[in-house]
Amino acid sequence: MGIAFEPLLVKEPLQDRFGRIKRKLRLSLTDRCNFRCRYCMPEHPQWLPGRELMDREELLRLATLFVDNGIEELRLTGGEPLLRKDVVACVAALSRLREHGLKRLSMTTNGTRLPALLDDLIEAGLDDLNISLDAVDEGRFQALTRRPLAPVLAGIEKARDSGLPVKLNAVLIQGYNDDQILPLTHWAKARDLPLRFIEYMPLDEPGRWREEQVVSEARILDTLAARYRIEARPRGAAPATEYRLDESYTLGVISTVTRPFCADCDRLRLTANGHLYTCLFARQGHDLLTPLRTGESEAQLRCRIEQRVWHKDAGYAATPGPVDRPITMHGMGG
Repeated sequence: MGIAFEPLLVKEPLQDRFGRIKRKLRLSLTDRCNFRCRYCMPEHPQWLPGRELMDREELLRLATLFVDNGIEELRLTGGEPLLRKDVVACVAALSRLREHGLKRLSMTTNGTRLPALLDDLIEAGLDDLNISLDAVDEGRFQALTRRPLAPVLAGIEKARDSGLPVKLNAVLIQGYNDDQILPLTHWAKARDLPLRFIEYMPLDEPGRWREEQVVSEARILDTLAARYRIEARPRGAAPATEYRLDESYTLGVISTVTRPFCADCDRLRLTANGHLYTCLFARQGHDLLTPLRTGESEAQLRCRIEQRVWHKDAGYAATPGPVDRPITMHGMGG
């Protein structure tokens, strides 16, 4: 596979000018997806040419730089990461970064390919999964994703049977699946699967997002209160605010739009073509793959990363609203 960088003797954490230290990197394996979720990609997505994507060695080399600068958790994303042909080999390679200080290797997926791949992924070193499930009603699910529900449910069942820790993610959009709050909660609670509701963010096709389509955290809680006793749990560094239902089940709400959590952000993103985005809402990324391919030294690449992270903006809380840029959610990696 090539030679990975040696671990640093002294790690310098990646920190921005607001004092936020970065511990997590979302690493996109591909921009391609077998779903067409309306909150994620445009009607007619344009895929990156294969030659522009990081190969496995490039992926490992850049990931190593981040881990050697204090990144402790990697989350593999897409597009749909399980569409990458060498996904198991990528997991195995990245898992070896535990020798450099990596503590957790996770994946976010739509779950459709888990029945075929999960056993190999676990053996390769995957620690946990987030699976997208935006509805348990077939019609609602297809309206959002333009794909059938059954393969996702099969993937979730495979993950449950494996014993691997699993969380479910549901993006709520007014008029599409806002009536799924209670059905999703009941479904996940009955299976003891953690669920997180996510506010619809302005990251899809430019001009399509509308604020009135956001199902707010307040509305989610009002809907749940009609059926459950709700107790808020102390807020931590994670993006979700957790709530305890009937003292027996915990779910989370990620309220990026109505209650941004930018002040505690510890995340970075690396796209499948090697562009560093310091914020989900950043207006542009910083190309790391081209200098890697043209022979920049390890020290030069680290300097690029450190400078870009240092100049990270305050985030969505400071400049709310849609982001005008060519890349959409499927290319960013969520």
